Amino acid sequence: MTDVGTERTTRRHSGSGMLFKARPVKVDSQFLLLVPTSVPLMLLAIGVISLVVGSFTSNNELSFAQYQAVLARKDYIETLYRTIWLAGLTTSISLLISYPTAYWIARYPGRRDIFLIILMMPWLVSVVVRTYGWIVILGKKGVISQALMSSGLIAGPLEILFSPTAIVIGLVHVFSPFMILAIVTVLIRLDKSLEEAAASLGAGPFETFRRVLLPLSFPGIVTGSIIVFLMSMGSVVTPLLLGSMRDKMLGAQIYQDVFQLFNFPKAAALAMILCVAALAVVLPLQLLEARAKKSAAS
Repeated sequence: MTDVGTERTTRRHSGSGMLFKARPVKVDSQFLLLVPTSVPLMLLAIGVISLVVGSFTSNNELSFAQYQAVLARKDYIETLYRTIWLAGLTTSISLLISYPTAYWIARYPGRRDIFLIILMMPWLVSVVVRTYGWIVILGKKGVISQALMSSGLIAGPLEILFSPTAIVIGLVHVFSPFMILAIVTVLIRLDKSLEEAAASLGAGPFETFRRVLLPLSFPGIVTGSIIVFLMSMGSVVTPLLLGSMRDKMLGAQIYQDVFQLFNFPKAAALAMILCVAALAVVLPLQLLEARAKKSAAS
């Protein structure tokens, strides 16, 4: 505990001549650590409150008109379902790619930090630049289309760009490193002797993975899945550049309402619906994660 108050011993009141003693003020020093984070937290709270209030505002009056207008539009409902579907597909493919990569990095006997640096190097480049790279690769005259046409596998140019497939490819490329890091963090802490003990008891590689590795690494899987799913749900740049207006996600619709149509109340209502939909998926995953951690601890 730290004394931050000045211990004022005895002070004589000039007018009345009253004599009193001020008590020292004691503040826990740990609360001082919250000072640097208090400003961004306050700004975040103000932003969320403004978003909630704005979503319930119509003609300067509080009402549910924005939500009624949004939920009455069939195209907005389809956009919401498409957003959840593409985010879930991105999360599933990222998990299939990331787990073997994370396991290989975690069990590498040499310097694993080199691979982690290589993994994070794409983050040094803007997501816009990385997405434009996929436009070059997936275009009709791109590398993939030209290679398939040259090999005779397809007769005409490949129609991948400006489609949901291109959006998923771009999102997996952008967000997979987050999944790998979340799983690597858990796998590195697992004792390798557990796998050796399972093998000595006659368990094969698949049985060892199913009964040892998968349950113990489940918290990392859930954490990485939540991160990738939430970031995919709110993604704007990649769906705008790689998708078409017909296949746009809800984040792109919110971007259009804010920066092109200047309809802030409708954009706020769409953002709140997006948050609720994301929480409806994430909260069960967090309960599973807490249950997995409890089982692993016991």
